[in-house]
Amino acid sequence: MKKKITFKHGDLNISGELHFPEDFDPFRNYPALVAVHPGNGVKEQVSGLYAAILATRGYIALAYDAAHQGESEGYPRYLEDPAKRVEDIRCAIDYLVTLPYIDETRIGAFGICAGAGYAINAAQTEARIKAVAGISTWDVGDSQRNGLFRSLSREERQQLLRDIAAQRTREARGENPLYAAYVPASPAEFTDTTAQISKDASDYYCTPRASHPNSHNQYLFSCNDRMAAWDAFSLIDTLSPRPVLFITGELADTYYFTDTAYEKALEPKEIYQIPGAKHVDLYDKAPFVEQVAEKLTHYFDHYL
Repeated sequence: MKKKITFKHGDLNISGELHFPEDFDPFRNYPALVAVHPGNGVKEQVSGLYAAILATRGYIALAYDAAHQGESEGYPRYLEDPAKRVEDIRCAIDYLVTLPYIDETRIGAFGICAGAGYAINAAQTEARIKAVAGISTWDVGDSQRNGLFRSLSREERQQLLRDIAAQRTREARGENPLYAAYVPASPAEFTDTTAQISKDASDYYCTPRASHPNSHNQYLFSCNDRMAAWDAFSLIDTLSPRPVLFITGELADTYYFTDTAYEKALEPKEIYQIPGAKHVDLYDKAPFVEQVAEKLTHYFDHYL
């Protein structure tokens, strides 16, 4: 069971879906989870899938569209601003604690891909999050600053920043915004250097497998500066004694984000590896999704 809701992020209305246990009783108190979608994602995709599953395990789970994306308000459209993405999470919790059937002492958060980085970052200074988990964790600050697999040279990084600055100047003078693609739109755009994560994400977002009319495979090029300046795990040591869980595919070429975060985090912390899985496999492939859901259930049951 789910219902459409909205909550406030400043003056913006954020569109969400609240997932309920099948035997929901409004006179009981329930633990709650905030589900955070990836970059390029919307609530009807992987975050909503896991929210629905966790609701069958006794949680009230909120999946929503980030500000400036999906059905949520905010201009310019397709803004991917880490600070705003983290504030979305805080505002989601502000909404949850107004509901009489939510136990405000048992609120957790989890995210997928970039959403995992945002959820973990929010939990570092948002004490209402009692436990946090990342699925196929990604740090957009690391990837935009250093390139995928940390492949950018210093000069390439400097050129990117110059390009961003030039584009911001053009837009300030009235030119149309420039948009960048998250992933290749089709295999026709693959090259010999296209990473596995990019191929798999293209298959997820740009085919009938999981495409959605509100997921447009684009973000404002000029917001790359905000991403490059950000560090998902800068204060991850402040989480302790609250726990952090990383769920990752054994074959994920993005595993290094998890390793980096795990190394910086203090106990209690855990990496849970899904054998045979790549990064995007954890989004919707049944055998892997069930393993992720079981681990999330045991984790949040223990800590919430």
